[in-house]
Amino acid sequence: MVKTYHDADADLSLIQSKKVAIIGYGSQGHAHALNLKDSGVQVKIGLRPDSSSIKKAQLAGLEVVSVADAAKWADVIMNLVPDQTAAKVYHDEIEPNMKPNVTLMFAHGFNIRFRTITPPPTADVSLVAPKAPGHRVREVFTEGGGVPALVAVEQDASGNARALALSYAKGIGCTRAGVLNTTFTEETETDLFGEQAVLCGGVSALIKCGFEVLTEAGYQPELAYFEVCHELKLIVDLIYRGGLEYMRYSISDTAEWGDYIAGPRVVTAETKKAMQGLLADIQSGAFAKRFIEDQNSGRKQFEAFRAAERNHPIEKVGAELRAGMPFLDPVKVVNGAVVKA
Repeated sequence: MVKTYHDADADLSLIQSKKVAIIGYGSQGHAHALNLKDSGVQVKIGLRPDSSSIKKAQLAGLEVVSVADAAKWADVIMNLVPDQTAAKVYHDEIEPNMKPNVTLMFAHGFNIRFRTITPPPTADVSLVAPKAPGHRVREVFTEGGGVPALVAVEQDASGNARALALSYAKGIGCTRAGVLNTTFTEETETDLFGEQAVLCGGVSALIKCGFEVLTEAGYQPELAYFEVCHELKLIVDLIYRGGLEYMRYSISDTAEWGDYIAGPRVVTAETKKAMQGLLADIQSGAFAKRFIEDQNSGRKQFEAFRAAERNHPIEKVGAELRAGMPFLDPVKVVNGAVVKA
């Protein structure tokens, strides 16, 4: 059984005695910073001078400094910038300025696993990875709860790296729900696989394919959208609460019978073989190499993918239908920013 830590296993005073720099103020950054602040931890936000997040962080009552100044000041540096920019930020601004016995922390193991960042031997290197988007990390914390997280130690120069990581996890509320022990490699590889094979890549492709099959057979696009996309949330919520068994308990017998006979026809042995290929690409570093190369050369393929997906018919139909359901609080992405639909 995996080792799981809870509130009683973590000493909050350890992180309260440290100066913590949060590098980045995006989804995870704002949640970590505000939760730590509410837990009595000294926090500063490290951002580039032209960051659009400076005002947001300041309005939330947080002190904002340059990344270099944050690195000079901190005992603990949590790097929460995107995977593709984390290495550059580290090499250019963090590494030349950080203390020799600093604790370097991450919420995703990507840059350590694929060796784009190699910390000095005097540093502790640990991971606290909440298993939820940042807004949920913050919301659940303010409600008195917490989201589960993963914890890992890659390098324990001080002999105290795990205890401090658990203290940090308690500071952001995760030990309230449970923190699972893992490694940087396991966290990175399973996270990437889950995103690609199921949560993002698999689900997106399944939704689009179902929509196309129905509309190509002559069914109305609006009905197709409801059947293969809109209702997905209802099913996922059931699974989230009670697993596959509770979902099957909650749906009709017709739907449950369809689950049993149709699932294996859609997700076949060939599908599993393709998933194994995805995992092999992740494990070998091929996926990371391709991603970083595209990001470093102008993101041409990345942006081409985005443009093509934006124009899929299900996106057009879905936007029109959601606009008529204000209770959903519908949004859309315009020029890289989220606005009310």
